[in-house]
Order: sequence, then C-alpha cells, then structure tokens
Amino acid sequence: MDITQQEQNGVVEMAMAGRLDAVSAVEADKEFGKVLDAGHDRLLIELSQLDYISSAGLRVLLVVAKRIQQNGGKVVLCALTPNVKEVFEISGFSSIFKIFENTPDAAAFLKS
Repeated sequence: MDITQQEQNGVVEMAMAGRLDAVSAVEADKEFGKVLDAGHDRLLIELSQLDYISSAGLRVLLVVAKRIQQNGGKVVLCALTPNVKEVFEISGFSSIFKIFENTPDAAAFLKS
C-alpha cells in the first residue's frame, strides 16, 4: 500500500493506493497518527486508487474518525472505488463517514 499526503489551506489530503488490509493497516495507522499528533483537525482521505479494504482497514479509519471528532475536527472520504464503496455500504460505514464523489467537493466541505 502507498500513502501520499499534502496540506493545502489547513486541510491535509491523504491518498491511499493498493490494499488496506491487516498487514498494511499497521503502516496506515502510523501515518494517520503522525498527522493527528501534529494537531491537524481537517482530514480528506482520497481512495480512488484503493483496490481493497479489510475489516482491519475499516478499523484504522474508524479510529481516525473518532480521534478527529473528539478534537472538534472533520474527516471526509472521497472517490471510493466500486469495491471499496460496496464494503462501506455493507458494513454500515457509509453512515459513519461523510463521503464525496470527488476531491474538490470534499475539500470544499472541509473549508466550510
């Protein structure tokens, strides 16, 4: 799995590519932890290149969401692939996260 990040106007955008499974969840947890430990409270997670997500991956995202919300911040997801979107719908995570079709809409929501 590959995670890239950039910050623009106080919003941290993290793009994930590959598979977010039990093995890569450890790395993802560390990367998200660095961002949150730095005090960032607006996070956009872009998933257009994420091919697969397991329950371990869902857990990482849930922990991130809870931590940001406890600090009064916002986290959004965008550009989910059909496979990943189906996992979010079946697991009920689509009701937990604010999900956008594209990055500009997600970024606009975080800036509001």
